[in-house]
Amino acid sequence: MMKILTGEKDPILHRKAEKIKDPSAAELRKLISEMIETMHAAEGVGLAAPQIGRSIRLFVIEVGGKVSVFLNPIIVEMSDETILYEEGCLSLPGEFFHIQRSERITLDFQDLHGDKKTVTAEGFLAIVLQHEMDHLEGTLIIDRFRNQSVKKAYAL
Repeated sequence: MMKILTGEKDPILHRKAEKIKDPSAAELRKLISEMIETMHAAEGVGLAAPQIGRSIRLFVIEVGGKVSVFLNPIIVEMSDETILYEEGCLSLPGEFFHIQRSERITLDFQDLHGDKKTVTAEGFLAIVLQHEMDHLEGTLIIDRFRNQSVKKAYAL
């Protein structure tokens, strides 16, 4: 099992992750396998590469019993409709925050063969994808929560 970076002070958790140049690299397959094992051991629904100290655009998720791998993902569409959900994070153990996110998103990504794929997700799956995308952009849920709280305070 890999060590998950915890706490909001680690600089890698606040850095924008770099694009993966070779999605079919053998060492990447080993890393993905270890990430899935680590995610399961930690009882999480997602794990992004920056959370284990690798600043690359990769995350794994398991939603509805299905494990999925996303390489070089980009959100290409987000709905204006939002959903409020209480989120936790493996990098902030025991902490939970109500986070406002788009109810529906479309994500472009590459699979393990480097083929381009698109997924449109709504509800819980959309929340998980946005949470993991935040990790690739150097944003933790505490950052999103604070930003959301400031906007709410100014709206009063």
